Amino acid sequence: MTLLQVMPATDGTDIRLRTTDEDRIRVELSRWNIVFERWATTQSLDAAADSGQVLEAYRDDVRRISEAGGYRLVDVVRMRPNDADPDWPATARAAREKFLEEHVHDEDEVRFFVEGRGCFYLNLDGMVHAVVCEAGDLLSVPRGTRHWFDMGRQPQFTAIRFFQEEDGWVADFTGEPTARQIPYLDELIGMIGTGR
Repeated sequence: MTLLQVMPATDGTDIRLRTTDEDRIRVELSRWNIVFERWATTQSLDAAADSGQVLEAYRDDVRRISEAGGYRLVDVVRMRPNDADPDWPATARAAREKFLEEHVHDEDEVRFFVEGRGCFYLNLDGMVHAVVCEAGDLLSVPRGTRHWFDMGRQPQFTAIRFFQEEDGWVADFTGEPTARQIPYLDELIGMIGTGR
């Protein structure tokens, strides 16, 4: 379920908008020059599919986005639980914590979710727009936008990432506590509350 929830940056319990309507999400985000698209995810990917196979499955869309945005580099990030790996919980925790604090980038952040889900939190003039992206969602966030990302306690997703430069993904952390005042992905989805 793709979801948009809007709340003040100082109070994650004060929900101003919560919608799964894709058109409403698109319109709301477009006010901030954020692109939201839905792509068909008709390609069935094997659990062992490598990055090349993922990119080939979405070749036409990847080419279109790359050409339109001047993205020279495209890669795939894949997080899948691995119960056979005793280090998996630590690996998942470290990956999750890497981008849980508010930050900005020097170029647009463009992600297409092939499978699974993750949440982009966009701090737009004091209002946090939490965008839960799932398979088929493409989100393009303009450079310099304050945001953070949560992949949940049990990360499971595959996403295609687009870059203009090799260091385009490097985060510049703001040091602001905003991300700690807003519900994480798991709570947001389940409306369990605002606790972490």
